Amino acid sequence: MTFPNSVRIVDVGPRDGLQNEPADVSTVNRVELIHKLQDAGLKSIEAGSFTSPRWVPKMADTGEVMDRIKRRNDVSYPVLVPNIKGLEAALAADAREIAVFAAASETFSQKNINCSIAESIGRFMPVVTRAISEGIKVRGYISCVLGCPYEGDVSITNVRRISSTLFDMGCYEISLGDTIGTGTPEKSVQMVDAVSEVVPVPNIAVHFHDTYGQALANIYATLQLGVSVIDASVAGLGGCPYAKGATGNVATEDVLYMLEGMNIETGIDFSKLLSASAFISDIVGRPPQSRAANALLKKQLG
Repeated sequence: MTFPNSVRIVDVGPRDGLQNEPADVSTVNRVELIHKLQDAGLKSIEAGSFTSPRWVPKMADTGEVMDRIKRRNDVSYPVLVPNIKGLEAALAADAREIAVFAAASETFSQKNINCSIAESIGRFMPVVTRAISEGIKVRGYISCVLGCPYEGDVSITNVRRISSTLFDMGCYEISLGDTIGTGTPEKSVQMVDAVSEVVPVPNIAVHFHDTYGQALANIYATLQLGVSVIDASVAGLGGCPYAKGATGNVATEDVLYMLEGMNIETGIDFSKLLSASAFISDIVGRPPQSRAANALLKKQLG
């Protein structure tokens, strides 16, 4: 088997994780979490989103978060942007990377952002064009790539087509999201294989939720295809709003434990990552949703 020599982990905890946590987290603590993650060696940390506070109230302070971060030149702090208004806010906050998002399921797109897939792409096309003209990198997210809470199975052809559209539009990286965590290794490989026909593998990221306990197996399977960018969330922050009680995002600690066991370089200091995990878990009032973190923290306590 051939695996990449190194992997970049994109920690989505401060945005995708915290916006789905029941607990409210202050601006000060969100900033502190980002600082702890960058101190641990993370080079890509999703900092927030410039979406309507009415729809995503927990991200209403993203502008203030961006203002308070002690930024490093070697770290990227992408923010989610749904439209031109969001882009204007991101520009005002001096964001250097944004993310736009589409769904591979028509029903999910309608229920999540109140428009069709085609309409959503039409909305953010001018966002991508403007951002690139301003020298801002754009990442493209696709949700429900391996299953939809309303439609069930999702067409790989759809995922391939939307990936191609986003990449051709100018998104430098396409993050393929198994939003409800129903994917399995074989299905994950088939999906990434199809997307790799229109997007080069180095420009593909995987974003697995662990609702059915398949996330690490899916990551392992896609690593064999050469995928070297993995989205994960410190402490497993973020539930799945479509599966009550589900753990949601795969935990960064679990991904790192597996990668270290495979001798794959990440540049992340595990002890500092555990510190970040313990910090935010205490803030949200629950143990880390990471088996590796819980085992290692317990070991540290003797």
